[in-house]
Amino acid sequence: MEIREIADRILLSPQLDDKLAVIPPDVTDHDPGPVERVVAPHRSPDLQFAPRRAAPAMPSAAAMSDIGKRALAHHIMANHELQALEIMAFVLRAFPDAHPDFRRRLLPIMADEQRHTRMHMERAAALGLRFGDRPVNSYFWSKAQQFSSVLDYLAGLPLTFEGRNLDHTLEFMDHFERAGDLRSAAVVRQIHTDEIQHVAFGLEWFRRLKPAGQSDWEAYESCLHWPLRPSKAIGNRFHAAPRRAAGMEPEFINRLQAANGAEDG
Repeated sequence: MEIREIADRILLSPQLDDKLAVIPPDVTDHDPGPVERVVAPHRSPDLQFAPRRAAPAMPSAAAMSDIGKRALAHHIMANHELQALEIMAFVLRAFPDAHPDFRRRLLPIMADEQRHTRMHMERAAALGLRFGDRPVNSYFWSKAQQFSSVLDYLAGLPLTFEGRNLDHTLEFMDHFERAGDLRSAAVVRQIHTDEIQHVAFGLEWFRRLKPAGQSDWEAYESCLHWPLRPSKAIGNRFHAAPRRAAGMEPEFINRLQAANGAEDG
């Protein structure tokens, strides 16, 4: 199977099972195909992107004692993971001339996003909410439409959205543990571990592709398109340790933390 076929299946099939189908190990990239930017991923009627503000907001920490609110949190996070998968497929189709090694190494990360989607779906279902029973937003997907290069993608998804998830996963692990829901906490703990590797992958390629002479921070700021900005890359409580584990330099971490005056967790 070709990488292009995998991207097409994820983006153009409305069936969730097709999007989450296992990526085979013997994928080739002999025919990356032409440049093509998909305006919106094909989705089943129950997972179509809802109009702005129609999708429910993430429940507060105080609400997590309610089983329904925990189910909703997993439902929202399942949609986040699915959007990340679709954005990666979008990048493979939009930038077929990207370095072959980048394209190949993106596939295991896409497999992680598939697994994360299923983990949140299954946990939401166990708590009483089927994925698709509540409206879902298009926030991540809409921001990806601004990516005009692989470098933009690396700044936007791995370093900003997945970087922010380094904080959010630890926040939700704490919320779920406080609610006595150790299974939900275990889900986000595993995703947190995976996200460190995703950010590390993004940082590696960002450094390889950024202009010579620019620092990581200078290149990062220059590749963000409003409303994306450094403050969008951190959660309610800043955690430096997973960022160090992902390979970020002290200067980058310090400037990121200062971008929103975040407290170190």
